[in-house]
Amino acid sequence: MINNKTIAVVVPCYNEETQIELVIKNMPEFVDRIVVVNDLSKDKTETVVKSLINNESYDSSTEINPKRVIPNPYNRAEQILEKVNDEEIKLYTPQKIEESKSKIILINHLQNGGVGAAIASGYKWCKDNQIDCTAVMAGDGQMDPNELDSICRPVIEENIDYVKGNRLIHRSALLVIPKVRYLGNSILSILTKLASGYWHVSDTQTGYTAISNKALNAVRIHKIYKSYGMPNDLLVKLNIAFCTLREVEIKPVYNVGEQSKMKIFKVIPRVSFLLFKSFFKRLWGKYLFRDFHPLFLLYNMSFILFGISLPFITKIFKSLLFENELNPFTFLGFLFLFITAFQAFLFAMWMDIQDNERLYK
Repeated sequence: MINNKTIAVVVPCYNEETQIELVIKNMPEFVDRIVVVNDLSKDKTETVVKSLINNESYDSSTEINPKRVIPNPYNRAEQILEKVNDEEIKLYTPQKIEESKSKIILINHLQNGGVGAAIASGYKWCKDNQIDCTAVMAGDGQMDPNELDSICRPVIEENIDYVKGNRLIHRSALLVIPKVRYLGNSILSILTKLASGYWHVSDTQTGYTAISNKALNAVRIHKIYKSYGMPNDLLVKLNIAFCTLREVEIKPVYNVGEQSKMKIFKVIPRVSFLLFKSFFKRLWGKYLFRDFHPLFLLYNMSFILFGISLPFITKIFKSLLFENELNPFTFLGFLFLFITAFQAFLFAMWMDIQDNERLYK
């Protein structure tokens, strides 16, 4: 616990028999529950975790007693939400939960769901048990447990909804992070700024995070993207729910025995398309249905005008290609549409940045 607030760490893992013991043994004392989500590993990950569960040194001294809604005439809304929460487990990856007096909770997926699905299962357990602060640490040992305190404290002490570690502002980033990963991270971070509305976030791909119980209840966890685009998708969902965010500096950790399962050149196109769709979900979901804002009109006007300008630019290219005489009205029409669309897009982006300043703490 920190300040009498419960802390849990979700550890998604897939084939981490050589690393998972290192992660669990180095977990700080203030962690009340270590929720290991085994995503149908093919190695001995489950066996290693179960051996640690049976170790008396991991017996928990903190009881987790989630409160149930006591029905009365005025809390029907809470009763309905509790019922929906109980029933939504079927929307998650099929799983079996191993619970005991140990602080280690083992969730075994009965089918492989992906890293996002594993984190979602861990989040679900923490939400159901009303954990105050839920962190995520990878099962491959790439996250320094000594930095967990700085990740969790903004959630516990300042009521920040979501905290992300930022490796890119650490002075060793360019020296330690592989160049291909650094480039890929930078590209996805730029796209995520536009899609999510968190314009100041820079290290979007790090999985070292902490989230409040309030934020877990504000988003539909079972709809989180199931693969490596999960951090990006979650940022969009949190922004739509008006959740506050902070980044804290962490060090990049590599070469501790981990084996990367991410294929960067496959991930970038897939996540880029996810972010393209997510931008429009945020635009319509947040700025039309939840809280109307003029930027909704400006963004859409810019897209419509860009679309209308396409036939004009096609005619211009054909004239240049076949050396035909160009109608001056065609060029002026394109120029007017393009400039107006570009200005509308810039104004919308400026409004977007201004509106979301309140969420970045």
